[in-house]
Amino acid sequence: MIVVIDYKVGNVKSVCNAFRHIGCDVKLSHNPDDITGAAALVLPGVAAFGCAVSTLGALAELVKNLALAGKPLLGICVGYQMLFDQSCEYGLHKGLGLVSGNIVPIPPGRVIPHMGWNLVNLPEDMDLFAGLGKEKHFYFAHSFYSDIADKQVKIAYTDYGFNLPAAVQKKNIYGTQFHPEKSGQTGLAVLKNFAKICGEKTAKC
Repeated sequence: MIVVIDYKVGNVKSVCNAFRHIGCDVKLSHNPDDITGAAALVLPGVAAFGCAVSTLGALAELVKNLALAGKPLLGICVGYQMLFDQSCEYGLHKGLGLVSGNIVPIPPGRVIPHMGWNLVNLPEDMDLFAGLGKEKHFYFAHSFYSDIADKQVKIAYTDYGFNLPAAVQKKNIYGTQFHPEKSGQTGLAVLKNFAKICGEKTAKC
């Protein structure tokens, strides 16, 4: 079972619905026993970084420890940003520290927030994008981005006047700045790939 962590921030239910649509066994929960027993975890979210971290609360340490122990973890949007060391959004806030780097403002001179569809270049060696080809469009909604310092991370980029990291992979830890649950069939294919990584069955559609 995939557990989507319920910390009352943003798009948790829509992420669950997307996994159910592709035939996954998924549960929305904030129960530590459910989270510990899950085959994989998803950390979604639409909120300011500090609010998200505060609302996640004591579950943050549990999620971090499980990920470090090898449990597959997918962070989406703010959940993706929370994988990093810290964010300067409305003050300094500590993240999970699973990926080295900081969350910083998108540079001036671009439309902020970055909202809408962008073409993402998809590296062949990133598991989330298996079978999707060299590039696809995904839906973004954010004003901050990840300045990545981690040398162990595989990165997919989108062009937003600079190479903006759109997704990362570090061993069993995955993250997408974009919203796969809002990115049509291509986004569902990303979620299916994550489910396959976790050994979860999906529908053939």
